[in-house]
Amino acid sequence: MKITRLRLLGFKSFVEPTELLVEPGLTGVVGPNGCGKSNLLEALRWAMGETSYKVMRASAMEDVIFAGSVDRPARNSAEVTLFIDNSARTAPAELNDSDTLEVTRRIERDAGSAYRVNGRDARARDVRLLFEDAATGARSPAIVPQGRIGEIVNAPPQERRRVLEDAAGIAGLHSRRHEAELRLKATEANLARLADLIGQLSSQLQALKRQARQAQRYREISGKIRETEALQHHLHWTAVCALVEHEEASFQEAFGAVAQETKAEGEALRQQAEAAEKLQPLRDEEAARAAVLHRLSVERDALEREEARAKARQAELETRLAQASRDLAREEEHIAEAEGMLRGLGEEGRRLQAASTGDHQQPQLRETAARAGEILASAEQALTKATGDLAEVRAEHSRLEAEQVDSTDRLARLEAEANSVAETLAKLEAELAEHGDLAELSTKAASLASDARRSEAELASAEAEEERARGFETKARDLASAAKLKWQELEIEFATALKLLQPKNAGEWSPIVEQVRVKQGYEQALAAALGDDLDAAANESAPAHWRLTTSVEDPTLPEGATPLSEFVEAPSVLDRRLSQIGVVEPELGGSLQARLKPGQRLVSLFGDLWRWDGYSVRAGTAMAAGARLIERGRLASLSADALVAERRSKVAEAELEAASREIMTSSEAVKAIRQIVKETHSELDRTRDAIAATEHKSQARNKQLGALAEAKHHTHAALEQARAQAANITTTLGKLTSLAVLEAELETAQLFAAEQRSIHARAEATLEGFEREVRLRQERMEAIGAEEELWQKRIANAREQIATLRAREEETSADLAALANLPAEIEQRRAKLLDAIAAAERERSKAADDLAIAETALKQREKGLRDVQERLSAAREARARAEARLESARERRSEAARAIRDQLDCAPEACLALSGVKQGAAIPPLVEVEARLLKLKGDRERLGGVNLRAEEEEAELAFKLEEMAREKADVEEAIARLRQGISNLNREGRKRLLEAFDTVNGHFQRLFQTLFGGGSAELKLVDSDDPLQSGLEILACPPGKRPQVLTLLSGGEKALTALALIFAVFLTNPSPICVLDEVDAPL
Repeated sequence: MKITRLRLLGFKSFVEPTELLVEPGLTGVVGPNGCGKSNLLEALRWAMGETSYKVMRASAMEDVIFAGSVDRPARNSAEVTLFIDNSARTAPAELNDSDTLEVTRRIERDAGSAYRVNGRDARARDVRLLFEDAATGARSPAIVPQGRIGEIVNAPPQERRRVLEDAAGIAGLHSRRHEAELRLKATEANLARLADLIGQLSSQLQALKRQARQAQRYREISGKIRETEALQHHLHWTAVCALVEHEEASFQEAFGAVAQETKAEGEALRQQAEAAEKLQPLRDEEAARAAVLHRLSVERDALEREEARAKARQAELETRLAQASRDLAREEEHIAEAEGMLRGLGEEGRRLQAASTGDHQQPQLRETAARAGEILASAEQALTKATGDLAEVRAEHSRLEAEQVDSTDRLARLEAEANSVAETLAKLEAELAEHGDLAELSTKAASLASDARRSEAELASAEAEEERARGFETKARDLASAAKLKWQELEIEFATALKLLQPKNAGEWSPIVEQVRVKQGYEQALAAALGDDLDAAANESAPAHWRLTTSVEDPTLPEGATPLSEFVEAPSVLDRRLSQIGVVEPELGGSLQARLKPGQRLVSLFGDLWRWDGYSVRAGTAMAAGARLIERGRLASLSADALVAERRSKVAEAELEAASREIMTSSEAVKAIRQIVKETHSELDRTRDAIAATEHKSQARNKQLGALAEAKHHTHAALEQARAQAANITTTLGKLTSLAVLEAELETAQLFAAEQRSIHARAEATLEGFEREVRLRQERMEAIGAEEELWQKRIANAREQIATLRAREEETSADLAALANLPAEIEQRRAKLLDAIAAAERERSKAADDLAIAETALKQREKGLRDVQERLSAAREARARAEARLESARERRSEAARAIRDQLDCAPEACLALSGVKQGAAIPPLVEVEARLLKLKGDRERLGGVNLRAEEEEAELAFKLEEMAREKADVEEAIARLRQGISNLNREGRKRLLEAFDTVNGHFQRLFQTLFGGGSAELKLVDSDDPLQSGLEILACPPGKRPQVLTLLSGGEKALTALALIFAVFLTNPSPICVLDEVDAPL
């Protein structure tokens, strides 16, 4: 199977239909970065069933659809088609109907992807298996994308085994095994759930049995409760009937009392109405007199309020007149005060004007202050210079003294360091002279290396022996499994045939067919002749049997027909029947049928039948008797074959056990030798480490000696330099100026500067005081002018206010004169109102007395009416209560009847018959009946929830359990078949993997030497004895280097080694296509 073309449409950067021809040999795709070269590889993997969008360098699988560009719109679908040459017809059976296969994968936005093979829909699983069986696929080692070399280098051994699996062509087997394991797990889970369900249903069945017993007990108690309830209902019925009769008599009495009280209420209502008619005119008269009195009282109150207002107005005017007099006096005082203030301000202004005649002295004071400032600046400058000189000399003194101290300390430190270096140097020279065990370690290492090589040779021999034993054991296992499987198949076939041929009534009468022996090839003839008659017994006691009969002479068969009895050995009871059946060639049967006598028939070897009465059957018609005869003939051969297969299986098991023991012995020997090799290598490594450590220590001491010698030289040089520096510091200190002279000069400058500061301060203070007095005097003169203007305005305002107050005083006096006659007028009006109010009060009092007498009479009539109405209401309530009790009694009687009909489905009069009380027997009281009913209900309640369908559910559940038991047997049989299938897949996978491993290892070693120009390399299965679970480790030894694993090589060596492995796999199991995408990047 070969891939010939790749067609793309709308896939990533290939928006237009694009075809790539895969010609025989090498096909190169060259182009600049970003032109879509890697997209071809991804299209190939995508069409082969890749499901990871990350492998497609996308954030979702729909990103493989062309997303659009500046001048091209996006597409909604993408399609990739692979054209495969299947002329060798190596594709799976369901796809192997054409010389060319077109595998298409199409994806649409928001709709997912789909596969088609030659235009027909296909499953992703079928497409994946198609390529995996052909040693290719989306994850095949033959398709090497960017970074694949690095993945192989960095992958753990378990993942590298995938390379061997593709070389062995078992990727499809792995997929099938994985599916089988998933089905096995699902089936085992189903079996576990089924077992749990059977256990639960068994528990439910036991519970249902208990519930059935409870249901029976429940029905018995319910019957007793029904009888007791019937008796209870009868007692209730008789009680409520008596109660209804009593309540009807009470109701008639209450009805008569209501009629009597109703008549009395009518008479009281008449009297109350007459009293109420007399009351209204009296009320109107009393209201009119009260209205007149009220009007006069309101006029009296208004007069009093008017008098009060007049008095308040008079007091207010008097107060206002007095206030105006006080305001006039206050304004005249303000005018006098303002005139006095103006006189004082004039005198103060004249004094300030006289004092301003001495302002011409200000320039002289300023000149004096300036001369004092100049002298002070000169003194401050001299002081600053003296202070700086003294500070510089003091700093230099301090610096030189500190350097002198540091120099002394450095001299002491360098002398101590020189002594320490000398002592350390002497000690190291002594240790170096004493060290001399390096030669002894080298001799020991050489001896251990020789022992290691000898042990490795023994290990290689033992491993070869183990491999030989393992191969023999594998072959023996395969033979044993095949022999055991063959034996089991024959046993099952024999048991099945025996079961099919065994008659249903084998324990009573055996069919005659068991005593018949047929010559090979004549089974169909005998079956056509006798058919189901062979199932009859030879015992005459059987319902269907053969019996020997005698005849004077049977007719002879037509010429050309051979009696069937010559080919069949049977009991004598069949002699007459067999002698009248002839065996002929198929082409003669039709012509000889007309010559048959009654009872005769002809048959052929193939099962044709011609009977004397014209009935015929052609060969090939399904006949159960013929099949049973053939199967019965096969029983003997099956039994013999089963015995032979059993012997072969036991021999193969014995050989397998011997091979297993040999493998165990070889494995133990290999482990022992491997342990010796490991210990030897460990000891050799420790010795080499000791040699390296010794050499390292020696080199370190030599370096340390050199460093100490150099340190000693530098220390002596630094010591001489420090001594010279100390002498130089002493000389410089002697040349510096004396500090006492500089301090005396500084003190003189400080005294002079202090004196000048005092003189300058006094001059500045005198000038500042004079200027402040001048400024204050000018400000005060300006303020005096403003104050004089303000006081003048106050005088003018006060005179205006006096004129206003005099006018207000005259107005108030006129108002007081107008109010002088008002009190006399108010007094006359009050006397008239008081006389009218006294007359109105007398008339109102008389009307009120008449109204009170009439109201008292009405109240007496109303009280009598209320008493009558209360008695009537009580009578009516008594009648209502009697009617309610009667209605309640009737309702109770109806409820009792309804309850009897609902619960007992009978008339109330029939309850006694249902209660089981005998005719004429004493009826127990209701309390006793209720107590008995309560006890029975308590017994029923104590039964708890009762399932009345328990018996039916028990039968249904038992049937369901039987069905589940049969299903469980079917599931266990399916699990056995799945495990057998997985075992077969594992055995085939191991066989192919081991064969492929040897082939790949040979190609890998040869390619490694070719790529590296020498060296050696090998592949190893590690981490497990089972090839399907082991890992693949790569040991490489480039020219000039020691052997090491792949991860310890350099970058270029890793890349070349991985390429050698990929090409070795491709040579072992060539893939339909090999794609290399920038595999030289790591180089």
